[in-house]
Amino acid sequence: MKAANAATAVAPVSTSSVDIADWRPEDEAFWRERGARIANRNLWISIPSLLCGFAVWLMWGIITVQMANAGFPFKPDELFTIAAISGLSGATLRIPASFFIRICGGRNTVWLTTALLMIPAFGTGVALQDTSTPLWVFQLLALLSGIGGGNFACSMSNISTFFPKRLQGTALGLNAGLGNFGVTTMQLLIPAVMTVGLFGVIGGDAIPLVKDSATLIGKIAAGTPTFVQNAGFVWLLLLVPLAVIGWFGMNNLLTVSPNIGSTGAAMSKIVLFYGIALVVSAIGLYLYLPAPSGSGLLSGNGMWVVLPLVIVGTLYGMKAVASGEMKANLNKQFAIFGNKHTWSMTALYVVTFGSFIGFSMALPLSITVIFGNTHVFDAGTQAWVHAKNPNAPSALMYAWIGPFVGALIRPVGGWISDKLGGSIVTQWISIVLVIASAATGYVMFLAYQSATPEEHFFTFMALFVVLFAASGIGNGSTFRTIGFVFDQDQRGPALGWTSAVAAYGSFIAPVVIGGQIKAGSPENAMYGFAVFYALCVVINWWFYLRKNAYIRNP
Repeated sequence: MKAANAATAVAPVSTSSVDIADWRPEDEAFWRERGARIANRNLWISIPSLLCGFAVWLMWGIITVQMANAGFPFKPDELFTIAAISGLSGATLRIPASFFIRICGGRNTVWLTTALLMIPAFGTGVALQDTSTPLWVFQLLALLSGIGGGNFACSMSNISTFFPKRLQGTALGLNAGLGNFGVTTMQLLIPAVMTVGLFGVIGGDAIPLVKDSATLIGKIAAGTPTFVQNAGFVWLLLLVPLAVIGWFGMNNLLTVSPNIGSTGAAMSKIVLFYGIALVVSAIGLYLYLPAPSGSGLLSGNGMWVVLPLVIVGTLYGMKAVASGEMKANLNKQFAIFGNKHTWSMTALYVVTFGSFIGFSMALPLSITVIFGNTHVFDAGTQAWVHAKNPNAPSALMYAWIGPFVGALIRPVGGWISDKLGGSIVTQWISIVLVIASAATGYVMFLAYQSATPEEHFFTFMALFVVLFAASGIGNGSTFRTIGFVFDQDQRGPALGWTSAVAAYGSFIAPVVIGGQIKAGSPENAMYGFAVFYALCVVINWWFYLRKNAYIRNP
C-alpha cells in the first residue's frame, strides 16, 4: 500500500494527453521513476526537429552556389543578399522565440515552428524549377527560412525545463550538437539530391549545369542535368513525419507554462510574434541592402546600426501588441535584461555559437574566393590580378568538414563541463580561439598573395577545423554555465536571448570576411575576431573564475 502511494506521489498529473501539471526534475525519485522517460522522449523528438530548422535556415549558402552553377541570371552580390537575408531573419526570429515556451507551451511551440518550415521548403522547390523566377521571390523565401533559425531559441529553452541542473550541459549539448548537424546534413545532402529526380513529375524537369559543380565524392561536369529544386523539396521528407510525431509525442509543462490557454490561442501568439519579427527584419534589410534590393541608406558599416535597430524594434514590437496576462508574462521574462549575467553570457555565447554559425556561412565563400583564384601582383599597374585557379579546391567538397566537427564535438563539451565546470572550459577554448583565429588570418594573408594559393589550403582547413572544434566545445560549456548561473524562471529566456544575439554571427561573419576580401586584406577579419575572443577571455575570468568572481564556476 505504501509503495502504491509513493508511486502515485511521483506520477505526473496531466490535464490532457500532452499537458503535464506536476514536474519536479530535481526530485530524484520523480526523475528516476517518471521524469527521465518523459524528458528523454521530448529530447529525441526535439533533436531532428532542430536539425531540420538549421538545414532550412542555412540552405541558401549552398543553394546560391548551385544557382550560379545552374545559370540563374543573378549577380554574385545579388546571390549574397539571399544568404544575408536568411541570416538576419533567423537571428531576429530567435528574439520572440526566446519567450514562446512560457507563454505558449513547449509542445505547441516546437510543433508549430517545425511545421512552418514546410512553407519555405516547398516554396523554394517550386521557385528553383524555373531559372526565370525573379530575385524578390528568392529573397522572400530566404526571409521565411529564418523560421528555422528562430527554432533554436525555443527548442533550447524548452529542453532546459525538462532536465535537472546536473544534466543541463549534457541534455542541451545533445539537443544543440545533434541539431547543429543540420548544417552538415544540408551541405552534404543538397548537392547529392540534385543529381537525381527524386520526386518525379511533381519535382519538375532537370536544369543543365552551365558551370562545373561537385558533391562530396567528386566534381560534376557542366552540361549535366540537375534537379536544383530538390534542395527545397527534400526537407518535406523529414518535416511531414516530424509534424505527426511532434504533435502526439511532445508535452507542455504546466509548471513552466501555466497559462497557455487553448492550443489555438497559443499558436496564434507564435504566428503574431514571428510576424512582427519578420516585418522588422524586412525593414532593417531594406535599409541595409543596396538598390534594387533595398534603399542602401545604411549599407556598408551601417550594419552595426541596423542590427541594434532590428533587435530593439522587435522587442518593442512584441511589447506593443501584448496585452493582459501575456504582457505580464513577457514583462516577467524581460527581467533577464536587468541581470548582469545576461550580458556577460551573451558575449561568451557570441564567442562560441556566433563563431560556429558565422564560420559555417563564411567558409564556402572564403574557399571559393581565396583559393578559387590565383593572385599575382602586377608591378606595372601596381594592382593585384586575380584569375581562375585550375587547381582550385571545391567549396562543396570541403566546406562541410568544419561544421561537422563542431556539431559532433558539441555534446562532448557539455559532458566535460558537467564534470569540470562550464567557465573553466570556456576559458581554455577562448584562448584556443584567439590563437587559431590569428593563425588563420596569417594563412589567409599568404594565400591571397600567392600565385599558387592551393599550397596553403590544407593548413587553412586544419585551422578552421580547430576553430569549429573549439567553438563546438564552447557551445556545450556556455550552456552549462547558463544552467548554473540562472534560476528556473530565467534560464530558458536567457538561453533563448543569448542564442538570438549570437545567431547574428550568420550575418556578420560573411559580411566582415567578404568585405575584407574585397578590400584585399581577408586576414584583418580574422585578426579582429581574435581581438574579440581575447576580450571575452577577460570577461569570463572576471565574472566566473577569479577569486572574488560574481559566481564561481567552478
